[in-house]
Amino acid sequence: MGSFKLEIITPTDINELENVSYVRCPGSDGSFGILNGHREGIIALGVGEIKVTQNGKDSYYATSGGFTEITTEKVQFLLETVESSKDIDLNRAKASLKRSKDRISNPGVDFDRAESALFKAVNRLRIINR
Repeated sequence: MGSFKLEIITPTDINELENVSYVRCPGSDGSFGILNGHREGIIALGVGEIKVTQNGKDSYYATSGGFTEITTEKVQFLLETVESSKDIDLNRAKASLKRSKDRISNPGVDFDRAESALFKAVNRLRIINR
């Protein structure tokens, strides 16, 4: 099985990974995988888990969404946020979950925004154990 280059781009950072053999992404219409030789495309990503297999080892990332661009040369993630499972601060993630739950129960709050924050907090806590 071949490999490809993966670039993870956020507003504050660019992370380049070589020898990636597989990526699983949270597409806005469901999860999908990318292998070497994948057809080109641009796909919207939602809140969820990104799994990257590199040199036979799996890494997991929490994302709040964005886009992926797949070309013959590389795969690029253009993401709002991304955190490696190893870098997620447990106490901060728990505090975010509590704030999100408090907001949802508050009448007059922007429910869609509060619900989005809740999904992101739950996602981070789920991925921290990967």
